[in-house]
Amino acid sequence: MALPRGRPVRSEPLAILLLSGAHDRAHYGFVLASGAAALGRQVVLFATNLGCHALCRDWSALAGSGRDARIQSNGVAGLDTLRDACIEMDVRMIACEAGLRAEAIDPALLLAGVEVAGIATFLAAAGPGQIVTL
Repeated sequence: MALPRGRPVRSEPLAILLLSGAHDRAHYGFVLASGAAALGRQVVLFATNLGCHALCRDWSALAGSGRDARIQSNGVAGLDTLRDACIEMDVRMIACEAGLRAEAIDPALLLAGVEVAGIATFLAAAGPGQIVTL
């Protein structure tokens, strides 16, 4: 992917806080993460509460998960494609320990490589960077 000309790429991390258990928000969280990573930014995605379902191998518990097939049929990358791209580009993914407990999600259900940690770890990773909440 070519970088935009004339625009410097920000060096601060992009931190994405995924609270929602809705497919559209999870999908766009991964759009943001993969786009920023493709531009060379460090990205950390922190999922908590119902948003933790987006970091599970089987994300069908996301509300509106059937939407994924429809958007793919319209030529838009689906959630699996975006998550795979994020993994390839070393996006740091963290599932909130308290969020997993709150939603009774077994950490064994998470994608390989997803960390389990708390908000302090997320905030430290975000540092002086931008935080986007979905």
